[in-house]
Amino acid sequence: MLLQPLRSWATWTLCREGLRSPAWGPGKRGAQRWAWPRDKENEKEKKSVICVEGNIASGKTTCLEFFSNTTDVEVLPEPVPKWRNVRGHNPLGLMYRDACRWGLTLQTYVQLTMLDQHTRPQMSPVRLMERSIHSARYIFVENLYRSRKMPEVDYVVLSEWFDWIVKNTDVSMDLIVYLRTTPETCYQRLKMRCREEEKVIPLEYLDAIHHLYEEWLIKGGPFPIVAPVLVIEADHDMQKMLELLEQNRDRILTPGNQKHGP
Repeated sequence: MLLQPLRSWATWTLCREGLRSPAWGPGKRGAQRWAWPRDKENEKEKKSVICVEGNIASGKTTCLEFFSNTTDVEVLPEPVPKWRNVRGHNPLGLMYRDACRWGLTLQTYVQLTMLDQHTRPQMSPVRLMERSIHSARYIFVENLYRSRKMPEVDYVVLSEWFDWIVKNTDVSMDLIVYLRTTPETCYQRLKMRCREEEKVIPLEYLDAIHHLYEEWLIKGGPFPIVAPVLVIEADHDMQKMLELLEQNRDRILTPGNQKHGP
């Protein structure tokens, strides 16, 4: 009988004494959480999360591999192997063959696996991620819905899940590196790398993804830009791209000086 009053009294006392205070907002790492005060000597070094965004075959893997051997940097590729094999099933391949039937199935699992990417313990001062849970929603789910391959009820359910995650979980990032390419360049690269699931991707699909990325990160469309954006023109050959990545090394790995927005 006394437990509930005691809990209420303890919570009220902690709040009154300033031992428990809310920390949230666009400038905080985390949508909403309670923070205990810490001594300065115990304050952890600020860690950065950088997400590399762009169309299919825009050079994201090349970017991650370029920085993978850098000291104090950990890289998290997109969990594509998981999307290709869920207990023997290949939802990624199924979605490309019949998006109307399998779009929700794949994107539900994409949202789960990207949430895992964002929330797993960060071991290095800098984390470089291939795409994010934000682009999964703002680009790929949005494309399914706008192209009439996802019913509104599926779209709304995925959106409700996403909104809850953003409000209750730390899926923030410190910088978006946008590898900006033309759909035609991506299509040529796609044909050269010959990944099994990608053989059925038409140029029109890449064009739709490109326009959604432009709307989100360049034009300022309906979705929030959740971090500063560094745009790198990525239509170049491999050698030129490696030179550009080296030239932008400091801007990518030390994102504190970037301005918010493209």
